[in-house]
Amino acid sequence: MKVIVLGGTRFIGRAIVEDLAAAGHELLLVHRGVLEPGGMPEAQHLHVERADLPRHRAALEEFGPDAAIDCRALTRADAEVALASLPTGMRLVVISSMDVYRAFGAVNEDLETDPVPIDEHSPVRPNRYPYRGKREGMDDYDKLDVEDVYLPRGATSLRLPMVYGEHDYQLREEFILRRVRAGRTRIPVGAGTWLTCRGYVRDIARGARLVLESPVAIGEALNLCEDTTFSIAMWSRVILEAAGSDAELVRVADELLPEDLQATGTMRQHILASAHKARSALAWTTTDPAAALRVTVAWHLANPPPEPNIDFSADDRALGMEARTPVEGTR
Repeated sequence: MKVIVLGGTRFIGRAIVEDLAAAGHELLLVHRGVLEPGGMPEAQHLHVERADLPRHRAALEEFGPDAAIDCRALTRADAEVALASLPTGMRLVVISSMDVYRAFGAVNEDLETDPVPIDEHSPVRPNRYPYRGKREGMDDYDKLDVEDVYLPRGATSLRLPMVYGEHDYQLREEFILRRVRAGRTRIPVGAGTWLTCRGYVRDIARGARLVLESPVAIGEALNLCEDTTFSIAMWSRVILEAAGSDAELVRVADELLPEDLQATGTMRQHILASAHKARSALAWTTTDPAAALRVTVAWHLANPPPEPNIDFSADDRALGMEARTPVEGTR
């Protein structure tokens, strides 16, 4: 197929591009041109700000696309501009998030509202714009708005969990790895019982390709995630093991936890999710999480962030105020 990829140069989008190219699809990557990472597959590029996309409709039509996947629609306006610019009659897929579910809103409000696992029939958030006033530049972010625009046009919305893997700019394992790099031997954690869904980026990319290649879930949402999950404590231990670290996870009171370790404390709402629909419809499979995490950790250790956080004063305060009580199952 000929596939237009809106975005496609960062993390999830990059992995999708690599998977599509490996399967023999011809690609047109539409992005701002700010990032031109090395090692990308051969593809055509159109450099344009999203707001200017309608002026390039002729170029998009000239490509003769069979399908398009939007990796960077964050707001209603993003989705509306894309659909006003793309040729009609194509297979459409948009990257969404599991933060559309009510359970995710409950986590932010320290509530418990839903049983798990979450599936595509689970309630979505009653309130919009979860990060308004909380994160810079995110006032209008809401994947529910994006889905409201895309789904009536027959698109498939891929609801993604916390995605980890190579090239992850959100550094999902950094809460442990920054301490490993600094040689910390004791790491303060809470009870560590929280269950949250995850997905390895290569598995997510393969799922996106399978959806593009099939007529499954036209005008519907699909969860893509691992059906089994580690607790946050076990996730932390597996990261340490993958990094070859003998650091000890030390139980401290929740109120003493450093900010980046808050998720290891008491979390009332679990957000384990099910991808049964995608697995059944697409024969989609996922990598063993422990194996995927070993690959991920190795990549991030070899590619550390340029300006890591080396302030461990909050760790020292927490460890200094608690008796040495290792989390069950830790070294």
